[in-house]
Amino acid sequence: MTKFWCGVVSREHGKQSEEGGYCQVGSGRKAPLARMAEGDGIVLYSPLVQYNGKEKCQSFTAIGTVVGSDTYMFNVMPAFMPYRRNVRYRACTDAPIRPLLEQLQFTAGFFNWGFKFRLGHFEINEADFLLIAGAMQASAELEMAASREALAVSTE
Repeated sequence: MTKFWCGVVSREHGKQSEEGGYCQVGSGRKAPLARMAEGDGIVLYSPLVQYNGKEKCQSFTAIGTVVGSDTYMFNVMPAFMPYRRNVRYRACTDAPIRPLLEQLQFTAGFFNWGFKFRLGHFEINEADFLLIAGAMQASAELEMAASREALAVSTE
């Protein structure tokens, strides 16, 4: 069964992940990524523009589908070898969270809506994922990709 996830990274790191076709969350921890399965949806939320920066972003900045079954260690530098997961990202635009706060199940009605994001990676429901995809103007792209994948499976 397909699950949907939200990863929390700076916009800068999210765009690096998008360009590289991978996801890395929680300072490179393995456990959050290992919970995901091939075909799961992932959206990246960026509270800040840069890691350890002060400029707020507070937007969803990337969206895609987990590909492959491996959670692997990547050698960034000798003292830092984070775990990563491959993701096929979709074309999208950044979507500010504020207009969505009362519509998303995981934030609606919560005064401290940002607290959930402190987890760094958490499961969301399909309706929230699709709402975010629409706000990111990625829903048509995701639907077309799902149709292509379903067609490929049915013709095999």
